[in-house]
Amino acid sequence: MAEDYYKTLGIERTANSDEIAKAYRKLARKYHPDLNPEDAKARDRFKSIQAAYDTLNDPEKRKLYDQYGDDYEKYRGQPFGQDPFGQSAPGGGFDFRDAFNSANGFEFQDFFRPGGKGAGGRSSRSRSRRSSDRGESEFNADVAAEIPVPLRIMLDGGEVQFKLNRGNGRVEDLRVKIPSDISPGRKVRLRGMGDLLPDGSKGDLILTVQLQPHPAIKIQGDNIEMKLPITLGEAIHGTKVDIPTRSGTVTLKIPSMSDSGKRLRVKGQGLRGENDSRGDLIVELQIHLPEEIPEKLGDDLKQFDTHYAKSFRDSIQW
Repeated sequence: MAEDYYKTLGIERTANSDEIAKAYRKLARKYHPDLNPEDAKARDRFKSIQAAYDTLNDPEKRKLYDQYGDDYEKYRGQPFGQDPFGQSAPGGGFDFRDAFNSANGFEFQDFFRPGGKGAGGRSSRSRSRRSSDRGESEFNADVAAEIPVPLRIMLDGGEVQFKLNRGNGRVEDLRVKIPSDISPGRKVRLRGMGDLLPDGSKGDLILTVQLQPHPAIKIQGDNIEMKLPITLGEAIHGTKVDIPTRSGTVTLKIPSMSDSGKRLRVKGQGLRGENDSRGDLIVELQIHLPEEIPEKLGDDLKQFDTHYAKSFRDSIQW
């Protein structure tokens, strides 16, 4: 069945040019190959999105498409457009950089710029062959780097400073602007920021976002997991603890008689996932004992131990 360009962009057949451009920007932010360098499905999806935009954004093409469907190219008497990853057909005129406007917290042209000092990043180089628009093959030299990003910046967006090891003793201080709601493992390809080739062209810089190491926080999928230390008394009697979350400080109620390892869920305080849904904040309780216990409590603690069931360690059996 032929693809319906209106459905591809998720718009009505009566959509005006502004609505078409808005739908395209939204989908481009999600599926553009620069943001999904190793995702073949995203690349194919973007080709369909680009073809739909190039057609519906051009009044002449759209008129013929509405009348003849996919066969409209026959009636134009000339080839349709160009490669979605090259220049758009006349009338398209959309620059992908427009998809990253100030409403999203950063400008695409500001996404990468030199300067500053900060945390280290690991880099590596790879030489590969890829096809040009003319179907020929050419060498490029991509540089891959991991950048550690604090959780708050992953949630809210902001700048991260790091050092890129270019090899041969060359270390470059760089500053990268991170968009909000970005997940660990997300890769962003920056064209022309890789190594220099003999012909004067450059490879790409591929940045992989990782969570900056934290003693109490890790990320699993769209969920943020936090280890929360509590006292023995708080575990027995219950309490309320103020904890940081994506939307600010939240008071978490700790039930009485809570074991170490008990997990509590704060809904909607994780990272943004598919379909704009959010993961949760998972709080795991960790009972901490004081460094010293007064001698006068010794007999009371021994008495306390008699209240454990004899089978409370059965779970460790193999």
